[in-house]
Amino acid sequence: MNVVYEDNHLIIVNKKSGEIVQGDKTGDEPLSETVKAYIKEKYHKPGNVFIGVVHRLDRPVAGLVVFARTSKALSRLNEMFRVGDVHKTYWAIVKNRPPKDEDTLTHWLVRNTTQNKSYAYGREVPNSKKAILQYRLIGHTEQYYLLEIRLLTGRHHQIRCQLAAMGCPIRGDLKYGARRSNPDGSISLLSRHVEFVHPVSKEQIRVDAPLPDERIWHEIVK
Repeated sequence: MNVVYEDNHLIIVNKKSGEIVQGDKTGDEPLSETVKAYIKEKYHKPGNVFIGVVHRLDRPVAGLVVFARTSKALSRLNEMFRVGDVHKTYWAIVKNRPPKDEDTLTHWLVRNTTQNKSYAYGREVPNSKKAILQYRLIGHTEQYYLLEIRLLTGRHHQIRCQLAAMGCPIRGDLKYGARRSNPDGSISLLSRHVEFVHPVSKEQIRVDAPLPDERIWHEIVK
């Protein structure tokens, strides 16, 4: 496990693709339990260790996940995420060049829980939620394009769904229209940067995730 920031109230971990943040029906050990075990061992804590899950990343996505280590931090972080005071930046590798080098995308997303998939519409439809993101093109190779994305709303599979609706499915994301999967089952989406005011100490926190080991990331990020 790769810890990128830690203090008495918070811990920020770099999640590998394939890991789950919170327990699900697969029964695989979630990252939240791995973090608990790490804290228990490092600080020789008797009894149960408190870890609060503040947000999630899809299983095939890599990058930064913020956990709360105290109930005070958890309640404050939950509110900060709700009102948009936690600023997260994602990087995505896509096969097709986007129509503009930077733009704001607005769609209405409908979640299909049976398929675990969201569908994007250009106007409001029944059971839809408004989804807004900003992207800009920041790099490319001969075959792929690197987009930096800022979410203005937090919807199910929002980046994956909205980029696919633009004609730019994320590399390896078969569910949203990529032609082939990545060898390790990941999709080329990275929770790259997180920035916020610490909920307790009030200092400015800025953290970057390291690039995944896959060669494409190092080729496209020059």
